Amino acid sequence: MSLYRMQDGTVIDTTKSTNFWTEAEDWNGQNHISRNTGQQWTHQTLYRSRKGRYYVEHFSQYQGSKAHAEWVSPEEAVRWLALNGCAIPDELAHLTEEITD
Repeated sequence: MSLYRMQDGTVIDTTKSTNFWTEAEDWNGQNHISRNTGQQWTHQTLYRSRKGRYYVEHFSQYQGSKAHAEWVSPEEAVRWLALNGCAIPDELAHLTEEITD
C-alpha cells in the first residue's frame, strides 16, 4: 500500500485503485530497462482511481529516493498504455486513433 498527496491536495491509496498496469521492460543484454524512463533503476506504474481518474506512480531503486504520484490526462494514460503494449480500456478506446499512428 502506498499513500500519496496529489498536486490538487487529494490523498490517494494505491490499494483502492480499480485497476493498475505495470510498465514494460526491455532487455539490453545486461539489464532490464524501463520502457517509460529508459533507465534500469527508475520505474512507473499506471493506476485508475475509484473515481475513474488516472495517475502514474514514480518510484526508484536508488537509495534515499522518494516515490511520488501524479495525475495524468486520459490521453496521457492512453500513451502510457500504448507504449507498454497494454490493452486500452473501453472507456479510453475513443482516444486511441488520435494518440497512435
